Amino acid sequence: MAASKRIAALLALVGALAGCSPAAAPPPPPPRTGAALYDGNCIACHQQDAHGIPGVYPSLAGSPVVLGDPGVFALWIVKGRRPESMPAGRYATAMPQFGWMTDADVAALLTYLRTSFGNSAPPVAPATLSRVLEQ
Repeated sequence: MAASKRIAALLALVGALAGCSPAAAPPPPPPRTGAALYDGNCIACHQQDAHGIPGVYPSLAGSPVVLGDPGVFALWIVKGRRPESMPAGRYATAMPQFGWMTDADVAALLTYLRTSFGNSAPPVAPATLSRVLEQ
């Protein structure tokens, strides 16, 4: 008799769940800011002031790579493609690839770097990077 009560209870539960609507998908996370991306991913190597560590990690302040073609810089960040202007062997370390970043993340980070730490370059639009990062 106890087994039939358990089966009845399970059937009632299944019936109740069948009438429920699925839970709404959670809202997408808010866009990440360039400053937050820098603090969470770049600061350990390039330091709080973006001057890096001489001979180990390059400075991002006044860097021709940061101030130059944003597509070239984005490819280095996302896919590890070293810019021709940064010869191999100049630094003993390698740039990690941040392939998990969205185009909007990369644009926010590049815009932050291009407009902070004494740098003055135009902002970067995610649409510009979409075409470049598909390569």
